[in-house]
Amino acid sequence: MGRYTCESTQTGEKSSIYIYVKDPESAFVRSMVNGLLVKEAEDCTLPCLVTDPAVTHLSLLTCSGTALSAGLSFTAEPQKGITIHNVTKAFEGCYVCTGIMDGTTVKSSQYDVTVRRVPDSVPVISLSRSENVILMKDEALELICSTSNINHYFHVMWSFPSGANALESYASHILPGSWGYKRSSTLWISSAATSDSGIYVCQAQNEKGVSTATVHLDVYERGFINITERENRAMDVREGESLTLRVVMTSYPKPSAAYWTYNNQQLKNTSEHVITLHNQQYRYISELKLVRVHGSEGGIYTFSASHNYASVNTSFFVHVNCKPMIVSQEGPIDGQVKCVASGYPAPKISWYYCEPRHTRCSQLMNATQEDEDTAIVTRSVSKFGRTEVESRLNITKGRYHTLECVATTQGEQAYTLFSISERTVPHKLFTPLLTGVVTASVVLMLFLIILLYKYMQKPKYEIHWKVIDSIHGNNYTYIDPTQLPYDPKWEFPRERLRFGKILGAGAFGKVVAATAYGLRSPDTVTTVAVKMLKPSAHSTEKEALMSELKVLSYLGNHMNIVNLLGACTVGGPTLVITEYCCYGDLLNFLRRKRDAFFSSKTGDGYYKNLLSQTQPSREGTENGYMPMRSYQQKCKQTEWCDDKDDLSIDTEDLLSFSYQVAKGMDFLTSKNCIHRDLAARNILLTKGRVAKICDFGLARDITKDSNYVLRGNARLPVKWMSPESLFSCVYTFESDVWSYGILLWEIFSLGNSPYPGVPVGSMFYKMIQDGYRMSEPEFAPSEIYEVMRWCWSSDPLKRPTFRKLVERTEMLLSEATKHVYLNLSDNRDGSISESFDCPSLQSAPSQRLSSVGSTTASTQPLLLATNDVFLEHETY
Repeated sequence: MGRYTCESTQTGEKSSIYIYVKDPESAFVRSMVNGLLVKEAEDCTLPCLVTDPAVTHLSLLTCSGTALSAGLSFTAEPQKGITIHNVTKAFEGCYVCTGIMDGTTVKSSQYDVTVRRVPDSVPVISLSRSENVILMKDEALELICSTSNINHYFHVMWSFPSGANALESYASHILPGSWGYKRSSTLWISSAATSDSGIYVCQAQNEKGVSTATVHLDVYERGFINITERENRAMDVREGESLTLRVVMTSYPKPSAAYWTYNNQQLKNTSEHVITLHNQQYRYISELKLVRVHGSEGGIYTFSASHNYASVNTSFFVHVNCKPMIVSQEGPIDGQVKCVASGYPAPKISWYYCEPRHTRCSQLMNATQEDEDTAIVTRSVSKFGRTEVESRLNITKGRYHTLECVATTQGEQAYTLFSISERTVPHKLFTPLLTGVVTASVVLMLFLIILLYKYMQKPKYEIHWKVIDSIHGNNYTYIDPTQLPYDPKWEFPRERLRFGKILGAGAFGKVVAATAYGLRSPDTVTTVAVKMLKPSAHSTEKEALMSELKVLSYLGNHMNIVNLLGACTVGGPTLVITEYCCYGDLLNFLRRKRDAFFSSKTGDGYYKNLLSQTQPSREGTENGYMPMRSYQQKCKQTEWCDDKDDLSIDTEDLLSFSYQVAKGMDFLTSKNCIHRDLAARNILLTKGRVAKICDFGLARDITKDSNYVLRGNARLPVKWMSPESLFSCVYTFESDVWSYGILLWEIFSLGNSPYPGVPVGSMFYKMIQDGYRMSEPEFAPSEIYEVMRWCWSSDPLKRPTFRKLVERTEMLLSEATKHVYLNLSDNRDGSISESFDCPSLQSAPSQRLSSVGSTTASTQPLLLATNDVFLEHETY
């Protein structure tokens, strides 16, 4: 049975015939092979040949009768069998061929098809060690080379230097599931020698090809440290800028010590000297970042590293380029002047004469430069920092009035002026004229000393907020606010301000309500508060107000501080434009609302109504406290603004105030800012009972406020100050936390003065030193009093941070109040928008953060704006 072919040997013509041998017992040829092995993606032919050409409709079925696998395709030929095309692993199984003969279905014998998977890429090798390995003599090495394959037709092996004393072992196992096989080869060196150095290659091969992985082994007699990269040894940096010193080294084993020294003193990792060490296998990178270098920090910086086998060090010579400055001046004395300047490199001193008085001569075209009659002396020399240079000049140009000394270093200048118009009249010592002059001079000097003493006793206007530059233990270095930048984007045309009534006034200035036209957009009208100095203000007060402006712009916006909206610094007096808080300060608000307070702190669980139990408080006048005026119109009896106030407060309101102040202080702390005068009088309230932290030193006359007690030559808020601030003049974040505890006591006593009945004196200071703490205020929950006691810890380091105070007070708030606060935070983005200004008489009832029984109670606004806001001269 089969195909027979006849071929002519002469012509090459062929003719063939297929001969069937009928088998009455089987329609298909009985096959001796029933198991077929085929590679994936190849064709597989089942040899189910028919014995009778009458068999038709050849087809394929599974032995179990289930449907053929998806994607399986085949062709049937009676003389060849059934061919399954492009076999996949899913086609693996048992099959039978079927056909129709004389109307009856006939079947072949069963065929078991096994599909062998074929890899689609060369093996992927993984090594237990990196490409480069370093060992010391006699150390051991184990290298494991692993690879896997979808079938077992692959192998893995090592090749290594002929002189290497290495042993190999092999392992193989089947991976879980049907993924394939994994094999590994382990190379072991028990005691390394220098002859083992070289290249070790792991080779894996499968049906697709060969892949390799290489390990470079270096065996050394002993450990080593080598510096491979470093910056230039000599480094120049400008004073106030930062500089990074960098050393790259290779080491084996890992250095046991790596450190930096400055002038032979080991440096610690601080905010001013940031030290880092990174490693990548045997490569180590050490960096020393000098932050805002001071003029005195020039010198030799040395990096050292060592282990048991080696040590290394390298030095950098850091030169700090300092701007020139005039250290001192003297004269004219006996026709000679002296000028001392410092800087790095050493400054060059030049002299200029000119006619105008008190004028920089070097900037005038007709100035005369003096190159002769000068003597230059170098007073102190520093290799790396400031050098002092002294220059003396004999005055020869008598017709001039002004002499200028100019110190120049790398394009930077410093100068000082001398007045040389006065002449000395020769005299004999102890003549009557000289005696009279000396006597008058002494009297005048005493008079000036008395005036100076009185001037020094007067309170100075300064911003209480301080921004920290660096911290060393309890020593805080503050940023000079005058050196902070001022962005002109804050400038607002002063002609667009229309001033109204005075909200508060102090010894140095005042805060005035105003309307700003086009502050937010060209067509908006915004009510604002404007800080300004009195016309009699000195330059120091002007500088302090400008410093306050710069600090506010540096801090940025937050919902719980009084935010900066703009400023006017050109074309007239400095004006600082801030948010307007219509409900005034928190202290006056609490005292005003005592008669409308509901407290749940009673023994029987019911609300306690104080409306019928308290009398209007007169404490605001008894202790000399002068509240910031809430901007509220004076109303006639026929208007809707009488003494009755439907806006009540409860414990939830007090908790909300506490939470908001903690949020604001947490923000200030994040900006490295210390408040130094945190009290209820310095918290303002605006629409929605949003609390905002401020500093109203400008608009408060502390000489008439009993809360500020004269201590030394300064008036201080003694009852709000921590022990370390009182007795050591130390102001820190922790001292602000103490003041926050006093503020909580004010809030939950509804505006009482701290330490009631205890005057400030020696007894008070002794009580504080002995650990005396105030008792729990009447309306404070026990949890709040625990927070107060926590804030009043004697050890500053045991006091909570403002972040923890935010978390603690937030836990005490109701979910409704939290929701309202979160909505305000999301919608306002840190500042009160125009739509959040205080309502007019025609406004709809306001929404409050909380109220008794409801968080959305309709209430009467605390303050009402009116059209007479622009009557500048109306009196209260």
